[in-house]
Amino acid sequence: MTVTLWGSLRDATDGQTEVTVEARNFKELLDALVARYPGLKPQIERGVSLALDGRIYREAWFTEIGPESEVVLMPYMKGG
Repeated sequence: MTVTLWGSLRDATDGQTEVTVEARNFKELLDALVARYPGLKPQIERGVSLALDGRIYREAWFTEIGPESEVVLMPYMKGG
C-alpha cells in the first residue's frame, strides 16, 4: 500500500512524501515503517495519527487497512 507522510515524518524518509509498505492494520503499518525507515521510530513512539479513507484514528492498533485504502500518517497535532 502507498502511505502519504505529513510534516516532520518526511524528514526520516529523506523527504519522501509517499512510501510503500505491506500491512493489514495500523500496528503492522507502524512496524513496517520502522523496519524500513528506522528514523521514524522516535516520532512514532511520541505518537502519530492515521487518516484512513478520510477518517482519523489514534492508537487504533488493529484497525484494518484495505489494499485500496487511502492512508495518511501524520504526527499528533498539538492544540493551544
